[in-house]
Amino acid sequence: MLPVAELVRFALGPGGEIVPDIDAKAPGRGVWIGFSIEAVEQAAQKNVFARSLKQPVKVPQDLAQITKTRLEQRVMGALGLARKAGQLQTGATRVKSAIAGETVIALLTASDAAPDGRRKMAVALRSSAQEQQVPHYDILTSAQLGLALGQENVIHAALTVGAAANSALLRVKNLSRYLAPANETRRKIDD
Repeated sequence: MLPVAELVRFALGPGGEIVPDIDAKAPGRGVWIGFSIEAVEQAAQKNVFARSLKQPVKVPQDLAQITKTRLEQRVMGALGLARKAGQLQTGATRVKSAIAGETVIALLTASDAAPDGRRKMAVALRSSAQEQQVPHYDILTSAQLGLALGQENVIHAALTVGAAANSALLRVKNLSRYLAPANETRRKIDD
């Protein structure tokens, strides 16, 4: 009943267990569930997968967490590609320069960043002409951002105009939507 963009697909693995099919490319029948942790947890509890596939299946107890991990891996891979394409800036100074140059399509702040650093990026964004158009996400830790970008402790990153950055932004939006409560479309940064 929902558009595919608002659903996540699960497929039957070779061992008879349900696995997240994040890119919706696995062969065979699949089960489409609402794109949120709550929806996946409810589907696992209510035995939706076995009923939909009309056969017994093994559902991992931590299926919602496995799905989150796969989404994070996809985001981290896409961020690494955007960096290689020169469409991602890291560090407060470079990010502020990108904001001033109005080439930023999204800001990423580590979820474990200090409140002062978050506030400084929010102020820099507010002072630019792009404020209303640039989403600001805090869905990965500094360690995850650092791992994705091959650097240590990345706190601030900015995706800039380009195809690789657009792809990364799509994956960031998907992860954000998955993590957000059902009535919230993305996590907001505290000012």
